[in-house]
Amino acid sequence: MPTPAPPSNRFERRRAETRRALIRAARQILAESGDTSASIQAIAERADVGFGSFYNHFESKTELFEAAVVDALEEFGQAFDERLAGIDDPAELVAAGFRLSARMAESHPELMQVLRRRGMGHIHSDNGLARRALRDIEVGLASGRFTPVDPAVALSALGGTLLALVELRFARPDLDGDEAAANVAEMVLRMLGVTPTEAHEVARRPLPDPARPATAAR
Repeated sequence: MPTPAPPSNRFERRRAETRRALIRAARQILAESGDTSASIQAIAERADVGFGSFYNHFESKTELFEAAVVDALEEFGQAFDERLAGIDDPAELVAAGFRLSARMAESHPELMQVLRRRGMGHIHSDNGLARRALRDIEVGLASGRFTPVDPAVALSALGGTLLALVELRFARPDLDGDEAAANVAEMVLRMLGVTPTEAHEVARRPLPDPARPATAAR
């Protein structure tokens, strides 16, 4: 998703900030409880904006919460783009995605709670992590790295498995998250047709240093 151009004047900047504040408030609500029954007044107060401002940006709470989910998933996808830039092997990208997701349950709990509660309905969306995962699947299929399969079916399998891993991280914080994620990544790679020996190795390659500058734009 292209980054929108910055607002050109004070009015547009204030309008954009109000929209961002409403989306932030909705994301917080989704992360804390998943309860979307909060009143518009309560949402506006949490966002620290006027009640009437809500309808300048959204027609309904449903539209706002949907925008909040899309915003969170796009942030998730962009974080992966930045961290995994320069990796060309689609199998390594898939494995690293699972392992980074497990770690983000601790480093980005709000983001991952939104994914946990609302991610199922966005497995086949055209934005966020789904778009990037489908891209990597299609590259893997085209290159012969993965066994031929309908990309949509593969995306369903990967998306469902990722959500299950996220749920595991929150439900069982006592488990070794890195080891669990590596095991899940290995199973997913084998499902995609990578040999058992290579799947084991790829799923445990060192993850890119988060402080490392991107070496290539993907």
